[in-house]
Amino acid sequence: MSAPSADGRRPDLTGRVALIAGASRGIGADAARAFAGAGAEVVLGARDTARLDVLVGEITEAGGRAVAQRTDVADPDSSRELVETATRTYGRLDFAFNNATAGVNRPGPLADLDIDIFDAEIATNLRGTFLGMKYQIPALLASGGGSIVNMASGAGLTAIANLAAYVAAKAGIIRLSQVAALDYADQGIRVNVVAPGPIKTHHIEAAGERAQQLAAASVPMRRMGLPADVSDVVLWLCSSASAYVTGTVIPIDGGQSAGSKPHTMYDQGKPMD
Repeated sequence: MSAPSADGRRPDLTGRVALIAGASRGIGADAARAFAGAGAEVVLGARDTARLDVLVGEITEAGGRAVAQRTDVADPDSSRELVETATRTYGRLDFAFNNATAGVNRPGPLADLDIDIFDAEIATNLRGTFLGMKYQIPALLASGGGSIVNMASGAGLTAIANLAAYVAAKAGIIRLSQVAALDYADQGIRVNVVAPGPIKTHHIEAAGERAQQLAAASVPMRRMGLPADVSDVVLWLCSSASAYVTGTVIPIDGGQSAGSKPHTMYDQGKPMD
């Protein structure tokens, strides 16, 4: 089993190489810091190069090793080049976290959904995850195996009205990942999925205070998660502690996917009239 970090939570990933797509901020940036803090050399991809440069500087100042490259995960050449950067710079690839999201949600009923919005969601989320794995898997095999973690959402587990493109893309990621897990289970590659509920990132902060309150109220724990709540699970899925775990989906949602816990008389155990 991997040795714990100084805080007792993170595995020791010294000498390993982790690729994070969608690393410029939010969960991806937190995961990059977490991998580097656990001793891994990190390769970061995103479209926002300015944020990537800041993150690389932050990691290197803390004593870690990091490189970054502008990446459009929906573009085959761009996805392949990110993997090539990892193997060229560090000589191997051990872990990949495919976290990029489109960020183009336009809520509304299906018949009103703009075709371009649908295509953008599918391209970045589902196609991007496919392309990432397509090029990451040969590099992982060349390194003797490894772990891939793909980003889905609670919306991939339970449909949400007025979010047809997003729900379809995230549900597709889950099944795509499970196929990959089966394809490579006997070749030393594990593929798993994280499905976060409401997480306090720039996306939900931009929606305003009321949206954040409603999101927290929808969670049985009565709070939103933090990026670190997701990163901790991602690192565990890349550690030897999860060596027998593949093809699974882990909700990180404070109990939201288990069912509802409304603010009603039931909270106090009072009988219904």
